[in-house]
Amino acid sequence: MTTENTSAPTFRYSAVTFDCPDPAELARFYGEALGLPVVFSTDDFVLLGQEGAAGLGFNRLADYRRPTRPSASQEKQAHIELGVDDLDAAQARLLTLGAVKPEFQPDPDRWRVLLDPAGHPFCISTLV
Repeated sequence: MTTENTSAPTFRYSAVTFDCPDPAELARFYGEALGLPVVFSTDDFVLLGQEGAAGLGFNRLADYRRPTRPSASQEKQAHIELGVDDLDAAQARLLTLGAVKPEFQPDPDRWRVLLDPAGHPFCISTLV
């Protein structure tokens, strides 16, 4: 067994992403409301932000159901994105802390989806 002296990976808060039926429309609303420009965009995802600051993302969800707040019949839908320098090291650290890695990973070379100990999904990415 090797006892290398390795430091813990550095984490930084990078974005909050909201699921929605139309990312461009929701990004337009928040972009105008908050004065944030689009920094990344595809048909299914839009990220608003400014250099050096946390962003706000919008992800297309095909079967999106609008939250029914204050009724709990359909809870709100959002997840945290954490920016990391090394996906593998960060994932290993988070798994050690109690996160779970779901089997399906949409783009594991760019980002990883994990579940916190309570089951809430969050992502780690080197993109931001």
